[in-house]
Amino acid sequence: MQAPAKGTKRRSISYAKWGYIFIAPFFIAFAIFQLIPLASTIYYSFFEYYRSGLKVIGPNFTGLSNYVKLLSLNLPKYMGNTLLMWILGFVPQIVVSLLLAVWFTDNRLRIRCQPFFKTVIYMPNLIMASAFAMLFFALFSDNGPVNAALVSAGILKEPFRFLSSIAGTRGLVALMNFLMWFGNTTILLSLFEAAEIDGCTPSQIFWKITMPLIRPILVYVMITSLIGGLQMFDVPQILTNGKGNPNDCATTMIMYLNNHMFSKNYGMAGAVSVILFIICAVLCVVIYRSTNEDEGRKKK
Repeated sequence: MQAPAKGTKRRSISYAKWGYIFIAPFFIAFAIFQLIPLASTIYYSFFEYYRSGLKVIGPNFTGLSNYVKLLSLNLPKYMGNTLLMWILGFVPQIVVSLLLAVWFTDNRLRIRCQPFFKTVIYMPNLIMASAFAMLFFALFSDNGPVNAALVSAGILKEPFRFLSSIAGTRGLVALMNFLMWFGNTTILLSLFEAAEIDGCTPSQIFWKITMPLIRPILVYVMITSLIGGLQMFDVPQILTNGKGNPNDCATTMIMYLNNHMFSKNYGMAGAVSVILFIICAVLCVVIYRSTNEDEGRKKK
């Protein structure tokens, strides 16, 4: 075999173009189904554009009038409803999930059949939210089995109207969100196991070792849960028949957006969508900064 002559360079083969070819379909689909609709939504949020009967009004450029009108109406109230119902479901979710994760990872307890228990607590996450809402609607109705059991046990003298009470409606939405997501959170937090150090109490192990280790996943769970809470729609929509009653206490941001889309008020719907987009973008920045801070500390 003849050796290559001196001074000649071997021709290198670049496979980079194949990588771009393989990822091109994703970016094309992302641009068509995400970027273009997003740009269109932002564009029409500055216009008066809606349908009144068979008559289409607009698009007429109105500047920031849609945003000013939203803030002067009930949008802050609906944002408060959304955040309140998210907090009512998230706080017990994170507390119960942390407790279960500690139990599952504690070698001294030696809990048997852990895969079975983890599967059971995760199963509600597999149920469609609409089916879950219909189930709770039947269980907690005025003549439902929950009221019948409470009256029969003597706890209540007469059925409690859960769906006609502000506290009852919000509590049911929070309870459903808790039941659907605490299993998933438990599985995520169980990925980290506490170390056993001689002389350390269980509380010291938890606060000094376990909590610092699971801090990144806690930040991830909190931010993704908040984003999901801002997008809360199906559970309160079905439970309250799309009305958010009583007194609009269960009307969320996405339900408010859906009402504008249903009435063909595209300008106002676009403005609500942009506000939600800005909030989600801010949360993504929080995730990015939190991750960078952890990496910076490790490097130091």
